[in-house]
Formats: sequence, structure tokens, C-alpha cells
Amino acid sequence: MKIEISIGEGNALLLSALAGLFEKDERFSLMSSGSSAESFLQMALTVPSHVGIIDWSLPSIGAEKLIRILREQNSPMRVIVCTHGESMDLPKRAMACGAAGFFSHSDPPQKLLETALEVADGKMIFPYLDVRELHDPLQSLTKAERALLASLSLGRTNAELSTDHGISINTVKFHLRNLYDKLSVKNRSQAIAFYYSSNNSYNGTDEIDPATRL
Repeated sequence: MKIEISIGEGNALLLSALAGLFEKDERFSLMSSGSSAESFLQMALTVPSHVGIIDWSLPSIGAEKLIRILREQNSPMRVIVCTHGESMDLPKRAMACGAAGFFSHSDPPQKLLETALEVADGKMIFPYLDVRELHDPLQSLTKAERALLASLSLGRTNAELSTDHGISINTVKFHLRNLYDKLSVKNRSQAIAFYYSSNNSYNGTDEIDPATRL
């Protein structure tokens, strides 16, 4: 099955180049493209895709806010942030707001294709980052992932998580794999330990009520 791609890029020439890059590769299917955050969001909600390629400086609300909106959807696309900048602060900010990958336009185009493949496969692709320097890794989780983490902290099994949240076992595994990546942990025990040791614990707020259905 082809990997469905959506592109958000404010520069018309670069947007055309990126669209051509994915259209020429038989492993991908270009679903939509937009030159602003608003147009990208509208298309992403109308024509869902697996992976979004988003320019960090995308007008007008910007990529950071756009990604935070996208991650709250029931089936959020995995986002790769692209930039012309070289600041190592940008990958940190991209990861913190919920992106799954990062690409610099100074790198070869082939690397973007490889990044898209790996991100579609559920991996997190960033230059080396010390995740301890991120402001709050918990904030990179989607609403679905935060709800599952809260339930996970109660010792729930995958089958129980599936029943509690009204989703399939495979969807549970998908969300757990993503939250493990985002929290830089290897298993459920480490995720639970992270949850309870975090200075930003949810403290039983309504947003992460373990009974929340996704």
C-alpha cells in the first residue's frame, strides 16, 4: 500500500518541487498540498493522509500551532517538520509540539523520502537530541496518548485499554509505541515510572480521565 502524503509549504517553488519529489516515487501517493497552515489543516481534515510534510515557517498560524491542532484529531497524521534553518532549537521545538520527524532542506532530497518512510512506519526521526532538555515531553503526547498513559499507570492490560477506550488492540499498540518514542522509554514499566516521576503529573484532571473514550 502506498504511503499517503500531504504537504504544507509557503514557498510556491519549493511546494512544487516537494510535490514532484513524492509524485515521482511509486511508494507514495500525494493526497493534498497547501501554502498556508489554514489551507493545509482544511485539506488534512477533508482528505486524511499518513504523513504530513510541514514547513516550520508555514503562514499564518505557523507549524507549531498547526501540529498541536492536528495531534488532537482521532487519527492524527504523523508530521515531519521541514526547515531552512540550522538551529538545534527547532528540532527540540518540533518534537515538543508533537512532530514525528525533522528534515533540513540543506540535506539531500532522498533523505526526506527515507524520513517519510520511517515516520510512516511509526519511528521518530530527529537529529541527536537530549530529550531531557525538552521543556515537557508529556506535552508532545496527543490527547489519545495522554489518556492511554493515564490508564496504563493504573496497570491496565492492552485488552483492558482496548475495552476502556473503545479502540482495537492494534490501535492501542500503535498509540503505546508512539508514546514510548516520545517519552524516550522502552516499555510500559518505564512509561509508568515516567508518568509518576514527572514534575508535570496530570493530577487526575478531566483531560486524562482514564475512562475517557478515544
